Amino acid sequence: MEDLKKAYIAGGCFWGMEDLFRVRQGVRDTEVGYIGGQNDNPTYQNHPGHAEGIEITYDSNETSYKELLDYFFRVHDPTTLDRQGNDLGSSYRSTIFIQDKKEQDIAEQVINIVNDSERWNGKVVTTLEPFTKFWPAEESHQDYLVKNPNGYTCHFERFGTFL
Repeated sequence: MEDLKKAYIAGGCFWGMEDLFRVRQGVRDTEVGYIGGQNDNPTYQNHPGHAEGIEITYDSNETSYKELLDYFFRVHDPTTLDRQGNDLGSSYRSTIFIQDKKEQDIAEQVINIVNDSERWNGKVVTTLEPFTKFWPAEESHQDYLVKNPNGYTCHFERFGTFL
């Protein structure tokens, strides 16, 4: 029996993050959207303070929150502030949106593991922000790289597991 949970992360352009996570074992669904910002009903043209994030629906019997975060730190550079690849600004920040104390503890633990590994050339600048509301992006952004296989992404798997 499935035990479905949701995780919310942001690590640069949401197209590339979604494309990698949607095929992970245990992931049942992904949706791109806006999170952590200042306005209601954000759009691609108007999302002040919001990060381009993804909502991951996963079966906790097949994968764990910790394993998802491990992968998150392997597919984007968590040491660059408000930047991934050519994308600049707070929309592209590295953030984990925390829903409870357990998620916070796991996120802090994984960040320490990543920093201790010294695989990245700097320390993790990923922020932990409280989850508020996830606003789904426009349909044209959902599964963007499936619809546009030659579209832009700066996300790829850089390392094996940190765990």
